[in-house]
Amino acid sequence: MVNVITEIIINCPKIHVADYAANPDHAPVWYDNINSSDWITPKPLQLGSQIAFRARFLGKDLAYIYEIVEFIPGEKLTMKTAQGPFPMETTYTWAAIDSNTTKMTLQNKGEPKGFSKLFSPVMATIMKKANEKDLKKIKEILEK
Repeated sequence: MVNVITEIIINCPKIHVADYAANPDHAPVWYDNINSSDWITPKPLQLGSQIAFRARFLGKDLAYIYEIVEFIPGEKLTMKTAQGPFPMETTYTWAAIDSNTTKMTLQNKGEPKGFSKLFSPVMATIMKKANEKDLKKIKEILEK
């Protein structure tokens, strides 16, 4: 099992951070490895929404569909995929530190299958570094 938790403090009100981060259309902007996001179900974001992502990770092109399995606007978003060799669940949470400061937490957890299972410890380290980079980018975007 891989379980990677990354946090960052963003000098921006919680509602702005949550609205931006929870919008799949923004994912290719702040996620370094995500190339595109396409809605399969109609907008707006809600429980059961499905979004197709295309990404490049560890030199491989990936295509997967995330389904929204938990959504509390401004508080928490959890999306899950069951496809491929590395089924993944991604959760964002947002907590106000004060009226203009937000702690954003990004958690990725999953159970690699087959050959990928051997690389779980290495995968966790690589994912942690990628998540830290992505959170720094969203911080930079939102603090402008």
